[in-house]
Amino acid sequence: MTILELEDICFSYPGQAPVLDGASLQLEPGQRLSIAGPNGSGKSTLFRVVLGLQAPSSGRVNIFGKDRCVEADFHEVRRRIGLVFQDPDDQLFCPTVAEDIAFGPLNLGRSTAEALAIVDKVLSDLDLMHLRDRITHKLSGGEKRLVTLATVLAMEPEALLLDEPTNALDAKNEARLLEILQGLPQAILLVSHAPAFRRSLAPETLELRRGQLVTV
Repeated sequence: MTILELEDICFSYPGQAPVLDGASLQLEPGQRLSIAGPNGSGKSTLFRVVLGLQAPSSGRVNIFGKDRCVEADFHEVRRRIGLVFQDPDDQLFCPTVAEDIAFGPLNLGRSTAEALAIVDKVLSDLDLMHLRDRITHKLSGGEKRLVTLATVLAMEPEALLLDEPTNALDAKNEARLLEILQGLPQAILLVSHAPAFRRSLAPETLELRRGQLVTV
């Protein structure tokens, strides 16, 4: 089943020219797809449409085989598709790393014991157990980025939306992030200004031009 299908999506902010003007794309299970384009071209807006945070003025949003039109339609989508924000500080808000990672599973109804087991599994899988009990706001930028990914993976999503995941990362942490992402089974929709990172993780690329997605 196709994970995501956007068809002729149009969207504009009040009093502005259209940001999206007939944008279409498909994402299949296991597929890695990049979206390129200059700042302000609508890449983050596209992610917001996928998650139901912005409603298009026209077009069709079909996710996991169902058309999604109203807020209630997107509750399932947000459980099954994980978004890694551009700025980790927008995503991390608990005192410790373990609490941040446990937050999602607890919200999905897991018991405390189950949530802590998920914390340990995700951190172990990502080779990040040394960060488990650290104070989140005292982490380095690179550590925060990796923990942000861990919080999303704890929700066991079927696809990942990555919004500029290499922002403010040094070469070592960027290489570590790439290694982790390359080893994941999930479909990935990547927005990145870093051509080398795009080529390594998701070489199939669409570019947002004048509100439409075109093959590069």
